[in-house]
Amino acid sequence: MAVAFLLYVFAEIAAIWAVGSAVGVLGTLGLLLAGAFIGSWLARREGAKAMRAFIETSRAGRSAEKELTDGMLVGLGGVLILIPGFVSDVLGLLLMLPPSRAVARRLWLKRMEKRALKFANQRRGPAMVVDSEVVPPSSSSPSSGEKSQPVIEGRVIEG
Repeated sequence: MAVAFLLYVFAEIAAIWAVGSAVGVLGTLGLLLAGAFIGSWLARREGAKAMRAFIETSRAGRSAEKELTDGMLVGLGGVLILIPGFVSDVLGLLLMLPPSRAVARRLWLKRMEKRALKFANQRRGPAMVVDSEVVPPSSSSPSSGEKSQPVIEGRVIEG
């Protein structure tokens, strides 16, 4: 993790150096400030869209994992845009734009699904998905006079 952070800092310094060499110090500062203002406006707009989509989906009674993940990615993009630097601005902008956010969402949900299954397997053993139903006891009562127990019939789908 420390190596990744050092690489990120090195990339930010190299990007600022390259832009500074091309447009000068004042131009670089202007671009960084413009990126922060435009990014905060974009984060507010996309965040409001994600919130409206979440509310509509929740009211409809559907699963809102897509909308929640979009909101999280928009928030992360907003934080990245507000961090000074060109690399973080580009990454934040990619998380703000719906096409690239859809790709990030698919990757994130796939990763979380794998981690959830791994966590469940560590906590309580291998996870198993079962399709089943409770069948009422048959009408023929046992001869000993005991109550018959309900029967669960099912099959393992995944495990």
